[in-house]
Amino acid sequence: MFNVGDKVVYPMHGAGVIESIEEKEVLGELRKYYVMRLPLGDMRVMVPMASVQQVGLRQVIDEKGVEKVFSILREKKVTMNSNWNKRYRTNLEKIKSGNVFEVAEVVRNLILRDQEKGLSTGERRMLENARQILVSEIVLAQEIEEDKVESLLEGVFG
Repeated sequence: MFNVGDKVVYPMHGAGVIESIEEKEVLGELRKYYVMRLPLGDMRVMVPMASVQQVGLRQVIDEKGVEKVFSILREKKVTMNSNWNKRYRTNLEKIKSGNVFEVAEVVRNLILRDQEKGLSTGERRMLENARQILVSEIVLAQEIEEDKVESLLEGVFG
């Protein structure tokens, strides 16, 4: 159960803050929703309270989690599938999982691949999406501005 003001992550969308808990009638049934504001893109999302586990809503990581994310990003020896289709599906599953460490792996792997061989349009879009999800969580976890997080990422990948 989450409360108003909690910082949470909604897989595939990123991190945000629960602004309110509202009751809405949908298809003749009264349901409770978390109303979440996602700072990146200034979007509001309503998550049915009954579906929290299915959608994977979770708390934002703590300081140790942020350190682990940056340690994952710094790893340079990685093995990636050379088959574009398999690599894409694997990365998509990692992003969908909502696990910030797997999202960090996707960001790292795609940035390294881009530096070595370049990315297809699909993988470039995936990198942008994964990067936005990662940045949104670090922004809320560290309570710092988005451009500062972007600078930290640039520092890792130069």
